[in-house]
Amino acid sequence: MAEFRGIYKCNVCGNIVEVLHSGAGELVCCGQNMELFKENTVDAAREKHVPKIENNGENFLIKVGEVAHPMEEEHFIEWIETETDKGFCKKFLKPGDSPEIALRAKEVKSARTYCNIHGLWRS
Repeated sequence: MAEFRGIYKCNVCGNIVEVLHSGAGELVCCGQNMELFKENTVDAAREKHVPKIENNGENFLIKVGEVAHPMEEEHFIEWIETETDKGFCKKFLKPGDSPEIALRAKEVKSARTYCNIHGLWRS
């Protein structure tokens, strides 16, 4: 059974999918089961991957890591997703972008980021 909001990757072609509605079947691509990413929260690279949520009273700033994550062609944050009091918001990034987003909300419950090399991270 696919996990709701789970992020899955095909280890053959590289397709990545997010489950928006869980069903009874397995996710398959290129004839193989897709791999469910584990949400990392701590490791030696924490300072560059775990989203940091800052609140200035009116707005939230979500930065990727204590130290800005590289945003190079070969190594970058592909997206940042937040769960707020209003729902979910996902911003897609590309090399050269700043690895952060600003948003107006009453509350940010969590944030996830996806690094094209080091996978999925959550705070």
